[in-house]
Amino acid sequence: MYQQESKYGTLQLVVGDITELEVDAIVNAANSALSGGGGVDGAIHRAAGPSLSRECGRIREARGGCPTGGAVITGGGDLRARYVIHTVGPIWRGGEKGEAELLRDSYDSSLSLARRYNLGSIAFPSISTGAYGYPLEKAAPIAIKTITEHLNSHRTPERIILVLHTEETYDTYLAALNSQR
Repeated sequence: MYQQESKYGTLQLVVGDITELEVDAIVNAANSALSGGGGVDGAIHRAAGPSLSRECGRIREARGGCPTGGAVITGGGDLRARYVIHTVGPIWRGGEKGEAELLRDSYDSSLSLARRYNLGSIAFPSISTGAYGYPLEKAAPIAIKTITEHLNSHRTPERIILVLHTEETYDTYLAALNSQR
């Protein structure tokens, strides 16, 4: 685990399973239909149980899902987290289709919901770097910059955890953090 203090809070990098964390909210790298799927999305839906799918279904009926770069919030179901913030990251299309801005929006939208709900702690996966194909070495600096800027300008959430699935992903995020100092 690596930890860095900022003006208003702490950023932690850990290798682990996001579904196991006891935090106010975990972020789900969702699809726009909020229908569950593979990777982090599928793991969160399985761990949270059927109440998460029902809540996502109600959001889908009311709003048609969630746009890329946007975020919605549900209860945590059977998870140890009280809430799940679902954000839709961009699909990598070569980097010339606004992917960087949409990825930044995914982190910003999630953090904005966390502030609105006055959450003290939030855990993120590496958004869009799995099935959506966003190159890890391009995604990590965007995530680190967006989160550190947030921690230097907002009081909540004061603890942000990047939960990374592999040592390779952890090393890439740590390198991005070290290069932004």
